[in-house]
Parts: sequence; structure tokens; C-alpha cells
Amino acid sequence: MSSHHIVKDDQEPALIIANGAECSQELLGQLLEWSPFVIVLDSAIERVLELGIKIDVLLGDFDRGFDPEYYREKQYPLEIVYAPDQNKTDLEKAFDYLITKGHKAVNVIWATGKRADHTITNITNIVRFKDQLKIVIIDDHSKIFLLPPKFEKWYTKDSIISLIPIGDVTGIHSENLFYPLKNDTLTLGFRTGSSNHVAEDGMVIVTHENGNLLLMECLD
Repeated sequence: MSSHHIVKDDQEPALIIANGAECSQELLGQLLEWSPFVIVLDSAIERVLELGIKIDVLLGDFDRGFDPEYYREKQYPLEIVYAPDQNKTDLEKAFDYLITKGHKAVNVIWATGKRADHTITNITNIVRFKDQLKIVIIDDHSKIFLLPPKFEKWYTKDSIISLIPIGDVTGIHSENLFYPLKNDTLTLGFRTGSSNHVAEDGMVIVTHENGNLLLMECLD
């Protein structure tokens, strides 16, 4: 896998590689091509090095006898960030790091699959960063991100869209979805907007008044 190329700082979203299920080589290559800054969580570093990826930051708590200096020799220059806070996941620490460095957006891969508890936590925890960082979690089957109060995007007919609330979300309206929402309320665990789809080629508009609403662009 070739190294990512250099572009202007913050021109494109950063990329975080977590430690869930790997995505396809095609998707990984596409994201690396446009990511000027790559962070890897310590638990994934061996898998990343096997793919020959050039990274910028190695971040984690480096427990279990982990020797970060070993990787500095393999990847130079490499910033090593020791983040021992056990009250946060390594992915949350990576978000904190990007915020302190002034980044505004990040794509995250290898954050789903494998352990279900990690997947659920990684997806739902993005809400706490909504005012500081635009986060998109991507795998081979879905693209997941938090919606602003008004969302507009062009989609092709039959594109699968799921609207998943984190807690309660009220006052939801939609346009150009096959199953329309009109001043609806969605509640995690009771009623969600899973497996909706686009009615016709064109703009999809989703608005909501209160709460945190995830949109998942899904591929079967």
C-alpha cells in the first residue's frame, strides 16, 4: 500500500485507523489518497504496518509491554502520543488530539465489526464531539455521521438510508424518502428509521428539532 500523499494542511479530513474489522483495500486506498494526516490506534499498529501504510501519529495507552519506540524506527518521522486516560476510549482520545491540533473533520475506519461493544460505543460516542469535529465512520457497508438540524444531499433512487436516534429525537421531517417522516419522534430501542430508502433521484432533506440523529448510508 503506497504512502498517502501530501496536500495542504486541513484541506481534507484526517484519517483515524481504529482496531475493528478491516475494510477493503479499495476503500482504504481511496481514503489514504485524500487524507493528509493519518492517526493509528496502538492496538492496530501491527496490522497497519503489514499493509505498508505511512502514518503520522501513533496514539494509545501503550499497555501490555508495548514499546512505541520500536515503531518510531519503522516509521519516521512519527509522533507518538501517550494517552493513558482510562475514562476514555482510544478513539475518543484521538478525537481530542485532532481537536487540540485544530482539525475540523475526520474519517474513521476499522471502527466497526469484531466486538459489538466497541462498535456501539464508537458509533454513539461521536455525539459528544459534534460541536468541535465533523466525524464520519466508514466501512465497506455503510457511512455513518451525525446530522445537523437541517440536512440536504442529492441521492439516487433506492439508495438505502437509515436514521438512527441517539436517545430521543423529536420533530423529524423528511422529503424524498419512501417512508416519510412528518413531525415524528424516534427513540433508540423503541422506534428507529432503519432501512428507509430514497423515493426518486434528487435531493433528500431531513430536519429535526431536538436530539441527536445519525444518518447511515447503507450498501447491501
